[in-house]
Amino acid sequence: MKEYSLEEVNDIRTSGMYSEEWSRNRQGREKAVITNFSFSQLPEEEKRGWIKSHSVHDSEESIPDDRHHAIYFAMLLAGVGFLLPYNSFITDVDYLHRKFTGTSIVFDMSLTYILVALSAVIVNNALVERLSLNTRICVGYLFALGPLVFVSVFDIWLELFDTQQSYALTLAAIAIVAFGCTVQQSSFYGYTGMLPKRYTQGVMTGESTAGVIVSLSRIFTKLLVEDEKNNTIIFFLFSVSIETLCFLLHVVVRRTHFVRYHTDRARHSWLKGQMSNFTSKNHSGYQIHYDSSAEEEDGVASSTVEEADAVNLGNSSHEDGIYVRFDVPKPDTKRTWMGVKELLDQRCAVARMIWPYMLSILVTYFITLCLFPGLESELRNDTLGEWLPILTMALFNLADFVGKILAACPYEWGGVQLLVCSCLRVLFLPLFVMCVSPVQHPLLAHPAWPCGLSLMLGISNGYLGSVPMIQAAGKVPLQQREVAGNTMTVSYMAGLMLGSAVSYSTYSLTSQAHSTHTLKLNNTLTLQSYMSGH
Repeated sequence: MKEYSLEEVNDIRTSGMYSEEWSRNRQGREKAVITNFSFSQLPEEEKRGWIKSHSVHDSEESIPDDRHHAIYFAMLLAGVGFLLPYNSFITDVDYLHRKFTGTSIVFDMSLTYILVALSAVIVNNALVERLSLNTRICVGYLFALGPLVFVSVFDIWLELFDTQQSYALTLAAIAIVAFGCTVQQSSFYGYTGMLPKRYTQGVMTGESTAGVIVSLSRIFTKLLVEDEKNNTIIFFLFSVSIETLCFLLHVVVRRTHFVRYHTDRARHSWLKGQMSNFTSKNHSGYQIHYDSSAEEEDGVASSTVEEADAVNLGNSSHEDGIYVRFDVPKPDTKRTWMGVKELLDQRCAVARMIWPYMLSILVTYFITLCLFPGLESELRNDTLGEWLPILTMALFNLADFVGKILAACPYEWGGVQLLVCSCLRVLFLPLFVMCVSPVQHPLLAHPAWPCGLSLMLGISNGYLGSVPMIQAAGKVPLQQREVAGNTMTVSYMAGLMLGSAVSYSTYSLTSQAHSTHTLKLNNTLTLQSYMSGH
């Protein structure tokens, strides 16, 4: 029996002496020998030398360029894709207030979204080791598109449901959208964590772009189409078309050389880390034993091996018709499932490295969700009427977009500095409350106050919500960046959930103001009807 080291096997692989395709296509007249190889352990010195040679080979490959910033633009649209469906539902506040008068529909939608989204983040963290990245993203897109299309056609256009059924259907659609978009969002942060930093910033800018697109779409449809039902249908169909475009663009971009280079590089780094962990426990590598005793009498070397059971280190053929296959020892099961304890240990290790960034993004989104969209959607003014919440939400989304663009500025923040700045945003809470309280005469009654505060809330949310996510990926080793992205998304979703729950405490203020405004409006309409009759 002849023995080959892994270095010799690598030489066989690169020498071009063999060809699997030749072996498959050649005539069945010649005898072919199946050469079987089994693995034993190599000395540590040889194992280190083999890994080093492959590292040098990988580093020699040229880094592809993102020409014309096409990949960045695609990542920006990806960010649009996983927040646009939810923004489409909540930005249509005038339609919601008319259809569900006197209800807490926006607060219920917000809380439903956050609760389901947090569950989806946890599920995605469990599935990150079990389902491929592309599978999770594509399923997320389908979950987002389905409810948008269904509500647009069957609820808004055909009006097949009564008010109570429509209320339940809206919340169910929000739940499905929340699950799909959050799995998609969490996966994208792991995805962009494998790319250069600016692409994470691009995705987060896309989130704000979604708000801007939806707000402008609602303003223009409301201005250009007078009938509320028709302008709402157009508004939703526009959102469906944008979401479909984002989905198709993802399918194209993931196949580009740029994306495949960076994702393969991160995965190879992860595999190298797994190999190092394994060999550190076993203290050695592998040695390959050659056995040429097996022959096929029909002259055709045939062997069926599952991918999980074979490593084709060199698929080649020699002039004398040798077919080579390298087998590793079969695992006890077809698929190894990482234990729960190991998953938790891995995430805890990552969390210890990025905890200030996790807390910073949690506090930032907690304060934002205490005020937006719940409190802002319930703002009222005698002059502007239902236009005030539409304008304040549009200003918030525009400022959030600007803040995320500013996050691309090359400045390295400390984790504790980001956390302190995020905590200072707590000052927004009493200022917004003064815009609606006391009910009859708010302390900050002029529309300029909520508009100005929405601008400042948006720009600080965009900046302080992006920088921690961007910088956290650089604080962990390359092979742990996808896990870091998913872990940061857990903190992000926890902040959203807590803020959404606390926002219900402000509903008592806004509901009283809303009741007062409705009573005034009804009295005005009654008086106008009386005057017109006389």
